[in-house]
Amino acid sequence: MKKKKFSWKRVVFWIVLISVVSLFVFPIFWVYVTAFKTNAAIRSTSLAFTPTIENFVFLFTTRNAQVPLLNTIIISVVSTLLVMLISIPAAYSFARYSPSGNTLLFTTISTRMFPGVIAAIPFFLLFRDLNLLDTHIGIILMYVYFNMSFATFLMYGFFVDIPEQVEYAAMVDGYSRLDIIRKIVFPLAKPGIAITTIFTLIWSWNEFFFAFLFTGKVAKAVSVELSLFWGATQIQWGAMAALMCIAMLPTLAVAIFLQKYIVRGLSFGAVKG
Repeated sequence: MKKKKFSWKRVVFWIVLISVVSLFVFPIFWVYVTAFKTNAAIRSTSLAFTPTIENFVFLFTTRNAQVPLLNTIIISVVSTLLVMLISIPAAYSFARYSPSGNTLLFTTISTRMFPGVIAAIPFFLLFRDLNLLDTHIGIILMYVYFNMSFATFLMYGFFVDIPEQVEYAAMVDGYSRLDIIRKIVFPLAKPGIAITTIFTLIWSWNEFFFAFLFTGKVAKAVSVELSLFWGATQIQWGAMAALMCIAMLPTLAVAIFLQKYIVRGLSFGAVKG
C-alpha cells in the first residue's frame, strides 16, 4: 500500500477551510453559550460557568416572547405562500410567452432596484389611511410587494432552463397545457421552487426595518423584539441571546433539512436568461 505524499496544498486547504467554517460557526456557538449564562457569568472573564435556563424562563414569563414569535411565524409563512402563488404562474408566463418583449418582467424587477426605505413613507401614509398599521395583514402585504418581484425573477430563470421541447413532446402525446404544467414543469422546477421559497421565507423571517416601522404591539415581530433589550442603563445580554437562539432555529432547520434542494437550486441556472 502506497503512502500518500505530504502536500502543502492540502494543509493550506484544510487550514483555510477550518478558518472559514470557524468564522461563521463561532458567533452562533457564542450566542448559544451566552443564552445559558447568568448576568454575572456573562460579565465575568472566566470561561467556566454553571448553565441555567433563567433567561428562557424570563422570556416566556416576563417578556411574553411567544407573542412576537407567533406573529413572525404567521407573517412569514402566509406572505411566503402568497408570494409563491403569485410568482410561479407569473414567472412561467414570462418564460414561455414573453409578453411585451419582457418589458413587463423588467418593470416587475425594477421594484427591487431602489432602496426599500424610499417606499416607506408612501406606504406608511397609505397604511395609515387604510388602518393597516400594526396589523398582520398590513405587514404581510408589504412583504408580498417586496418579495414578489424577487421570487418572479428567480423562478423565471428556472423555467427558462426547462427545455420547451419537453412540453411540445407532451402536447403530441395529448397532454393539455394544465397537465403539462402540473405533471412535467412543476416536478422539473421543484429545486427552483424550493430555493425561492426558502429565500423568501428567510427574508420575511429576518426582516427588521418594515417590521419596526409598520408594527407596534399587536403584530410585533421577533426581529423587533430583539432590538428592545437595549435599555438606558443596561443591556439584557442573556435574555437577548436566548431569544436569538430561538429565532435562529427555524432558519437553521430549513438550511439543514433542505440543503439538497438549496445545492440543486443554486446549480440549476437561477438567473440565466
